[in-house]
Amino acid sequence: MTKKDYYYILNTRYHILHTEILKYMNKITGGNALIDPKIIIEKAGIIERMQVADLGCGSTGHFIFPIANAIGERGIIYAVDILKNNLTNIERRVRQDNLKQVKTVWSNLEIFKATKIETDSLDVGLLINVLYQSNKRSEMIRESFRMVKRGGKLVIVDWKKVSTPFGPSVEERVNRENLMAVCQRMGMELLEEFNAGEYHFGLVFLKH
Repeated sequence: MTKKDYYYILNTRYHILHTEILKYMNKITGGNALIDPKIIIEKAGIIERMQVADLGCGSTGHFIFPIANAIGERGIIYAVDILKNNLTNIERRVRQDNLKQVKTVWSNLEIFKATKIETDSLDVGLLINVLYQSNKRSEMIRESFRMVKRGGKLVIVDWKKVSTPFGPSVEERVNRENLMAVCQRMGMELLEEFNAGEYHFGLVFLKH
């Protein structure tokens, strides 16, 4: 075996391993592990004492626990999900770390007013890697928008509509332009578009 062949095999094995790791991350978190929570906290302007909701939080609390640190004990971060097992996992760590600012909420975001969070109460609502999973995206946005107070923000992050070696199919992914049009028809103002990672786009909307 030549030195060139050796490095070719080594490089190939590295890329295979890297792809498999990313597939595993996607499997356990829906792709959330590919997004840095610090970017979300910064773009959403999350600070102490705020009321925030991660709408479709998943099982690992990838965003929940960094946000809990950012808002402090006088803030509230709602962990909202339709899967009760996900909430059970969150609650287990909440008890371990004694995080009184984390509240779990079971809900179906596709149903208007199903979420037990008051209307016009949130400083920030987060819809991260959620919309691509639903055929009722407008309904989910409407329910999320309901909970955000005037002057508050709704941050939407989802998969870029391009082919990748992992993640949902291109057909399942959200069309960003259509998404922006839906949000603006509901009365939201687009404040910022941002790159949420190599595979995700981000949008920040303001509620007037």
